[in-house]
Amino acid sequence: MTLSASRRVSTSSSRLLLPSILAFGLAASTWAHAQIAAPVPANVVNIAASGVLEVPQDWLSMSLSTTREGSDATTVQNQLKQALDSALTVARASAKPQLLEVRTGQFSLYPRYDRNGKITGWQGNTELVLEGRDFALISSTAGKIQTLTMSGTSFSLSRDARRKLESDVQALAIERFKARADEVSKGFGFGGYSLREISVSSADQEVRPFQPRAMAMEAKAAMSDAVVPVEAGKSTVNVTVSGSIQLR
Repeated sequence: MTLSASRRVSTSSSRLLLPSILAFGLAASTWAHAQIAAPVPANVVNIAASGVLEVPQDWLSMSLSTTREGSDATTVQNQLKQALDSALTVARASAKPQLLEVRTGQFSLYPRYDRNGKITGWQGNTELVLEGRDFALISSTAGKIQTLTMSGTSFSLSRDARRKLESDVQALAIERFKARADEVSKGFGFGGYSLREISVSSADQEVRPFQPRAMAMEAKAAMSDAVVPVEAGKSTVNVTVSGSIQLR
């Protein structure tokens, strides 16, 4: 191909591409202008409403534990096992689904060292957890266990109670949001509204009462079958519904 022919082909290609480039540029400019010039929605109001309910906690978890130490790891481990087995025998005799459930907690065994890094002995800990809805049964069962002492208690909502509470609070928050939307709509002289955006958020808080200290092993041995005093607190769930409405 001669130089003049090559120039003619290049010129012809440029002429074919030019309309396409111009059309693309015009379309991009039109889209950008439309985005910039999009009208801001009128008569849009942002509102929020909350629902709060407080209910007594219905689930008790009570931890019982003991510590053993000695110069031989196997001996310490066997002592812990015997203490736990004895406690399990007592606890399982009173176990009832949902009312009193029994499970083992942590079981640890670790060495003790002197300042030179040499092992001088062994120390271990074992734990048993009693939990459920029957506070009286749990506390009386804990009082019967002589090989472990109470190390802590915690209260919460059972799974069913929490699910129902969250559902009730959410329904309350939604009803308050709708009432607020109607009030705003009528206040501005409109006949109604439509939802534009909506979001739901929740938070919960537990109010804990004073917890009794764990009894010493000697005191507990002298108070066989003693009931451990417990008192539940309350759980509060707060649900907030927020969003924007279009007045109509």
